[in-house]
Amino acid sequence: MPPEHSGPVLIAEGLTKRYGRRQALTDCDLQVPQGRVIGLVGPNGAGKSTLLQLACGLIAPTSGRLRVLGSRPAANAAHLAKVGYVAQDTPVYPMLTVADHLRMGARLNPAWDPSLANRRIAQLGLNPRQHAGRLSGGQRAQLALTMAAAKRPELLIFDEPAAALDPLARIGFLRHLMESVTELGASAVLSSHLLADVERVCDYLIVLCDSRVQVAGDVRDLLSTHYRLVAPRGALDRLPGGVEVIRIEHTDRQSSAVVRTDGPPPGPPWTASALPLEELVLGYMTRAAEGATGSAAAVMGEVLR
Repeated sequence: MPPEHSGPVLIAEGLTKRYGRRQALTDCDLQVPQGRVIGLVGPNGAGKSTLLQLACGLIAPTSGRLRVLGSRPAANAAHLAKVGYVAQDTPVYPMLTVADHLRMGARLNPAWDPSLANRRIAQLGLNPRQHAGRLSGGQRAQLALTMAAAKRPELLIFDEPAAALDPLARIGFLRHLMESVTELGASAVLSSHLLADVERVCDYLIVLCDSRVQVAGDVRDLLSTHYRLVAPRGALDRLPGGVEVIRIEHTDRQSSAVVRTDGPPPGPPWTASALPLEELVLGYMTRAAEGATGSAAAVMGEVLR
């Protein structure tokens, strides 16, 4: 069944959230298209969880405007049913069995799909009589994902769902995530500081750092407009118009820069090469970190972990 909402899944205009004196999000402007798997990346404390909690209606913005599937977040019961949310600790109820979770999902969600839920549980090899508190971390994450998907939402939101899982469990979770997105025809937002996970499943990227959106866009478009330029030291000071320097490093003899261009990359004396997604992301994070408290090296460590 195609989604009811045909416009952007998320629109933010000047979105700001403060906790006392701490700025969690600052003047965020976003327009996220429908039908995408969106990677939301950034170091711990960047504002990722805050943005997702705002999108789910769990907290309210300090200022600015936010629309999710065309409405104010959690505007009513019908809107809540369109959004499936898996929080950072993949919450399940330890004293309830797997079957209890499915019965609860059926009671709470009018569009609950029992055949989808039962099929996923069987595919995962989960024992319906098993208490959730005795499941492994990977199994709990898969149960939480099944609960969210069986609502048949238009938007799935995941807040660092696989951060605590071992590599094999993480791969299994991401495969299940993609199967769910495909079956539902839904959009999805995956928050992570694990770039390998984002590269594996996401086709749209939002980079958050220091409470601000650093860059956002289609992954293919971003990769086609960003390059690494290498030139004799000093030559990068004379770049043509339409070239934005994101990050630059110098040695005694040459300079290397991550740049964004409006057109083809400049020619000699600059040598241009394509960027991997990891280097593109780290370029923006390093630029943000250089203007904030803490070192760029600390930011890189968080993202590559």
